[in-house]
Amino acid sequence: MNPDQSPLGKPAEYLQHYDPTLLFPIERMQGRGPIGLTGSLPFFGSDIWNAYELSWLNARGKPQIAIATFTIPAESPNIIESKSFKLYLGSFANTVVESAEALAATLRTDLSAVAGASVKVRLTSPYEFEKLEFDELDGLLLDRLDLDTEIYEPTPSLLRANFDEAAVEETLTSNLLKTNCPVTGQPDWGSVQIFYNGPQIDQAGLLRYIISYRNHTGFHEQCVEQMFVDIQRECRPTRLAIYARYTRRGGLDINPFRTNFSMPSPDNARTARQ
Repeated sequence: MNPDQSPLGKPAEYLQHYDPTLLFPIERMQGRGPIGLTGSLPFFGSDIWNAYELSWLNARGKPQIAIATFTIPAESPNIIESKSFKLYLGSFANTVVESAEALAATLRTDLSAVAGASVKVRLTSPYEFEKLEFDELDGLLLDRLDLDTEIYEPTPSLLRANFDEAAVEETLTSNLLKTNCPVTGQPDWGSVQIFYNGPQIDQAGLLRYIISYRNHTGFHEQCVEQMFVDIQRECRPTRLAIYARYTRRGGLDINPFRTNFSMPSPDNARTARQ
C-alpha cells in the first residue's frame, strides 16, 4: 500500500477496543526498488521495535502494563507503518485480555499476518523493569572528528576506502544520524553502528555521509538499507553490519539491523536518548 493511504499525518480516532484492522502494511519493495534491491537481498537481519505504551485490562477490569519488544525479519515483504502500529496497540486500552501470554499470542498473530512473516513478541512485565539496562553502541565514535560539511541529502560519493593497504576490522559509531518521516516530515533522531572487515573506510567521509541524511525523508528501515547498499558498493567490505537505534516517537522506537554474515543479534539495550 502507498503511505499516502495510511493514517500517517492525518487526524485519527484513538480507539480503545481491540481492532487489528488498524495495522497498515507498506511493501518493502517501495524503498528497495529505488536503490537497486530488486533480486536477492545482499543482507539479512531484523527490525527491533520497542513499545512503551502498551496497556490492557485483566478479567477483573484492572489495567495491566508491559513493555513490548517485536522482532520483524528483514525478509518480510512488508514493514508496518508506525502510527498504525501505535493506534493498534492503543486499541487494547479498554480490552479485557485473559493473560499476558494470551495478549502476546494475539500480537504475534496479527503482526505476522500484516508483515507477511513470523514476528517474535516479548512482553516485559513491570516486575522486570529494574533489569532493563541502558548502554551505548560499542565502537569508535566518529563524532569526535572536527570537520566542515554542507551536504544534507544522501551522497554516496562521500564514502572512500583505502584499497591499497591491508584490510582492517573495526566498529564505528555516530550519534548524528537524523532523517525525516515520510509524509509528515517530522524529524527522526538516531545513532548508528557500522562494523566492517575490508579496506579501511575514510572516517571523515563516513561521518559526512551519515550527516548527509539530515534532510532525507525515509522510513528507518529504508534508510539503514540504503546505507548498507552504498557502503557495500563504494567501500567493498567483505563483511558488513549496520545497526541503528532511533529515539522513540508515539511510544515506539525502531531499531533496524542488517548484516551480510552470521553474527549474534543486537542485545536491544536502550541508549541514553531512548
